[in-house]
Amino acid sequence: MIHHLPRHFRFFAVAGVSVALAAAAWAQAEKARPNFLFVYLDDMRWDAMSVVQREQGEHARFPWLHTPNMDRLAEQGVRFRNAFVTTSLCSPSRAAFLTGRYNHFNGVASNQVPFPVDNATHATLLRAAGYTTAYIGKWHMAQQRGQRPGFDYSASFVGQGRYEDWPFEINGASTPTKGWVDDVATDYAVDFLRQKHPKPFSLVVGFKAPHIPFSPPERARARFAGEVARPVPNVHAKTFFISKGDDALKDPPPPGQAPWHLDYFRCISAIDDCLGRLLAALDETGLAPNTVVVFSSDNGYVLGEHGLGPAQGDKRTAYEASLRIPMLVRFPGRVPANATKDDLVLNIDLAPTLLDLAGVAVPATVQGRSWQPLFSGHSAGWRTAFLYEYFFENMFAETPVILAARTTNAKLIVYPDHPARTELFDLIADPYETVNLVADPTRADLLAAMQAELQRQKKLTGFLVPDYAERPGVPGPVSAKKKKRSPP
Repeated sequence: MIHHLPRHFRFFAVAGVSVALAAAAWAQAEKARPNFLFVYLDDMRWDAMSVVQREQGEHARFPWLHTPNMDRLAEQGVRFRNAFVTTSLCSPSRAAFLTGRYNHFNGVASNQVPFPVDNATHATLLRAAGYTTAYIGKWHMAQQRGQRPGFDYSASFVGQGRYEDWPFEINGASTPTKGWVDDVATDYAVDFLRQKHPKPFSLVVGFKAPHIPFSPPERARARFAGEVARPVPNVHAKTFFISKGDDALKDPPPPGQAPWHLDYFRCISAIDDCLGRLLAALDETGLAPNTVVVFSSDNGYVLGEHGLGPAQGDKRTAYEASLRIPMLVRFPGRVPANATKDDLVLNIDLAPTLLDLAGVAVPATVQGRSWQPLFSGHSAGWRTAFLYEYFFENMFAETPVILAARTTNAKLIVYPDHPARTELFDLIADPYETVNLVADPTRADLLAAMQAELQRQKKLTGFLVPDYAERPGVPGPVSAKKKKRSPP
């Protein structure tokens, strides 16, 4: 006992006990703070999971799709059935996930601009709060190189990369790799998870699949052989979305199987294998009970809707197939299991949710909202509408600038450079967006309400066309580094 020690030793003994107790308390506090694993794909549709296909029953387009590990996450956590992006495009959506801010503020309005290294992100804020942060896999912010900003460790590659034998940059140093690119990313991620972690960690894993050219690994190339995707009900719905300068409607493709469908889903199936390896690593290391797992995609994908496909619009629309994404969240004991929620959630909500779960203050400049209230069933005051935006890209000059207001039951899409193309849809009566109500006198009240909602959302989000957005005929965007703005 301390009181039996000589007096000149007692101070040091008490100090030693205090240090030991403080260290134990610190270790316990560190253990209590959750780890984070955010996994997201490139161009995965919201309904490209077998759990959704089963739910859709006779309306399922891909009933043969099998994604057991995604289904496992859905069974062990929350599946948000109304998850959306604020811009349906790779780099802008990735920036929105990182910052929690709209693309008219976060410095990234197209695929042609690097991510501003001075941006505040969930990674920079978690790292400042004592987290170890890591980014593995596809980054895709133009051709940005080097260690990923805000992350202590990164194993990533430049631009779009390729599916086979593509070099990774390990903390910025180019390193050759062999094999399917997302299997390689999974290898790095599993290695990270198996390391000793004296501090809580936040790991982001970005997969390339199922982005074109839809190239699955050898193990998945025969999956779903002979299967046919059922035609979507709006395959013949007219759209002015894509034009070649003459406002002519495109002829929709015939219904039925398109040649690229199966490889798209084979890529998703192969990613499900990778997800299974990540979940197994969490289980094997004992990390699973204290790790928040979030699974999503950077945008949706058009597979025949409105007669569009990879060659005619892939994702750059405000239609449901483009802007809806999968969103699964698992956190044992804190997030209900086998739950579905229909609240409108957005990609800009990820950053504040991670910060909130970690007990880190969410900056006032963040425009997304934490999902914590939704996890406990408190939806009162949650958003009932949001703003969608798409800015001009010179590489896709036929695609118009788009603004939209999407509520729980309706959508207004405007094309500022083509006001005659405005579209209004009743999503309850017409979930496939086949009947444009903008000129229907019996729906004038809905049109007026949605026009007012669009203006409200623009004001709420401080909408503007940012200086770093591309301009027609101007080669490349203005550098985003010094062009970010702060929301009101």
